[in-house]
Order: sequence, then C-alpha cells, then structure tokens
Amino acid sequence: MSDPATHVAIIGGGYAGMAAAVTLAEQHVPVTVYEASTVLGGRARRVEINGVTLDNGLHILIGAYRETLRLIATVHPSPANALLRLPLDWYVHGHLHLRAPRLPAPLHLAAALLTAKGAPLRESWAAARMMRALRGTNFHLPRDTSVSALLKDHAQGQVLTQHLWMPLCVSALNTPPESASAQLFLNVLRDGLNADRAGSDMLIAREDLSTLFPEPAAAYVRARGGAVLTQRRATEIAPVSNTNGFQITAGDESRIFSHVICALPPHQVAAFLSGMVALSETIQTVQALEYQPITSVYLQFDGRVTLPSAMTGLSNGFAQWLFNREAICNQSGLIGAVISAKGPHQDLTQDVLAQRVRAELHEKFGPLPPLKWQRVISEKRATFSATPGLRRPPQQTPLRHFWLAGDYTASDYPATLEAAVRSGIACARGILGDTAAL
Repeated sequence: MSDPATHVAIIGGGYAGMAAAVTLAEQHVPVTVYEASTVLGGRARRVEINGVTLDNGLHILIGAYRETLRLIATVHPSPANALLRLPLDWYVHGHLHLRAPRLPAPLHLAAALLTAKGAPLRESWAAARMMRALRGTNFHLPRDTSVSALLKDHAQGQVLTQHLWMPLCVSALNTPPESASAQLFLNVLRDGLNADRAGSDMLIAREDLSTLFPEPAAAYVRARGGAVLTQRRATEIAPVSNTNGFQITAGDESRIFSHVICALPPHQVAAFLSGMVALSETIQTVQALEYQPITSVYLQFDGRVTLPSAMTGLSNGFAQWLFNREAICNQSGLIGAVISAKGPHQDLTQDVLAQRVRAELHEKFGPLPPLKWQRVISEKRATFSATPGLRRPPQQTPLRHFWLAGDYTASDYPATLEAAVRSGIACARGILGDTAAL
C-alpha cells in the first residue's frame, strides 16, 4: 500500500506512460495521466481513414516481448483473440524462406537456417556458426560496432546478409545496418531467437494498437480510482518549494503531485523541461539523439489481394514488408506496406510513393483489383537512431521523484514497444520502492 500523500502524474498516454499507470494502479497508487491527443497510444496509435481503422505505423511484436504481453493479458478483455501468433516464418518473396520447426531453442533456429530455401548451404552453416559463437559470449561484445561490421567479422554470405540479417536489423532497430548498434542487435537475437522457442514467434495485432493496450489500460486505471485525461496537454511543470512535489499545469488548471513520470516522445522532452536546472544534463542527452522515420503505405483495393503469407518480405524495392490486413483482421482488400529507416523513398511525394509500392505488388504478384484509395503515413521521428555506443538517459533522473519513461531511455532494447513498456514499469517500480521506504 502506498503512502496516502502519493499521487503520480504521468505526462503522455503512449505505451510507456500507460505501462507505468497500470503498474501503479495494480498497487492502488493514485495516478493521473495527461494525454494531449484524443487517442491514446503515442507513436503506436489508431487512425481512421475513409471509415477504416488503421494504425499510424505498422508494428509487430515477438514472443520475447514478455512485459508487453503480460500487461496486455492483465488489462485486455480478450487477450487470446487480440494477437495473431505465427511461428517464425521468414518469407522474402523470390529470395528466401526460413521456417522454424517445433524444436526447443536454439535447435529450432539452427534447423531453420540449415533448411532455408534460397540460401546456399555454405551460408546456412556460416550463419549457424555465427549464432553458436555469439551464444558462447552470451551475445555480448567487448566493444560495440556496427551490424555490418559484425556480419563481416562472422563471414556472413550475401544471400542471408541481404535477405535475413539486414532486414532483421532494419525491422528491429529501425536503423541502417552500416550505422546500427551491433550490441542492441545481439540483444534482440539473444532474447528473440535464442532464449526459448516461443520467443521467436511473430505476433501481429488483430485490432488497432490503441485498442490493443492503451485503451484497456485506461479502463483498468480508472476502475482503480485513477484518471486518464485525453485532450489535456500538460504545458508547464514546476517544483513546489519546500517539498519534493511538482505543480503540473494543463490548460487553466494546476495540480500538485508527489511524483512525475515524463512519458513524452524524446523530441518533446526538452521543451517541457525547459527551465529545470537540475535536469540540464538529462536534457542535453535527450537533445543529442538523432531520429529515423517509419513510413506506412496503405492500399485499399476493390477486391481480394492474395499474398503468400500474412506478412511478406520484399527486396530490391521501396516496400520492405507487406501486411495482408484481410488475413490479419478481416479488412478486405487492404494491404499495408512498411518502410523502415531513412532511404530514397523520402525523396518522393506521398502519391508517387504509393504508386511505386502498388507497382511493386503488381510486378511480384500479378494483376490487382482496382485501387479505391491510398494513404501514406510517415512518422519522421518514429525512433531514435540506434547507433553504436549511444548514450541514453536513465529512467531515474537527478531530480528526486522525477522519472523519464520512453523507448529512448536506457535499455537493452532498441526503440520498440517492449522497450517503452519496460521503461514505464521501471519508473513505476522505482516510485513504489520510494514510497515503501517512507
């Protein structure tokens, strides 16, 4: 049970902020969440286009995202139906098909590599040897380097480099391999492909990302006496004299809280914290981050489009992964294409990019039904650039009772939903430990 004077303000209702809110609400700690948007979820939220419910970015989860899956199971009314779970089935059209058999880890990956269709056997053996060598070091590097350098050091062949390791790097880290952190990449391999068989499963949301977690999390928090306020932008924060608390101003209302968790996206943090001298070093660390985009292209056809799998990889074009929304969530004729990280697609207008992706579908899969509409959604600062040796701020700041949550904070993971959720949980547990000591 918390101290009666404890009341936590959470600034931002994305996955990090709502993970913190649920963790505190579980222990009956009063929380108030401030979210500027009408929709919860932050950079993983619902949008509606032409009466169709979509997401502002196409995301997948993996079985290794244990904290995210645990919280979804805690708050979601029907968690078993919320996600489409697929055993590891890596399909890059016309180039590579790697499917993991139902064997315990790491045997399932070794078998998948050695039986991969499209990969020369010598490359499969080299990949299996690399994984064995990495396992011997517990996936730890003495000094961080780039993913490209790591693959070169382990003599990875052209086919698996181009159609497995590099796409996996871009998908997981949202950073090009030549500038992506090999250590963060190895952390993903460690937990996603090596820890246990279920960790490598791919999970695709059957519903929008706001409905998947943030909105049922809000209902959970409210049912336990907390408040989740949408369309309520926190515009000012100030320490309260002679206390360890803070005054939060939102609109024409100001309230005092014992603790604050700032769960804003990193590019908004500095402006919100301006004037807080005790956090100057933290602000500088956040301001030094660089960013990578994620672009989602939605194509709504007037009729069914047949793809080889629910999630199909493409190579040598603009679209990197195609999601068959009809197979995933019964949205007939809707195809979602995702393009991670920086690239030449940024030089095209949205209409031209959508046309190019449509042309790629036609080239790979034949005639298509008439196109009813198209839409491109680009999050220009979707994630931080996950570069080698990157300095990331810790969740606990130098200012007592003030915490940072977000996928950009210190973590073993790159900017993923799991990193966001874990950061929020870490903040909440830190506050629970703080209040328990009073």
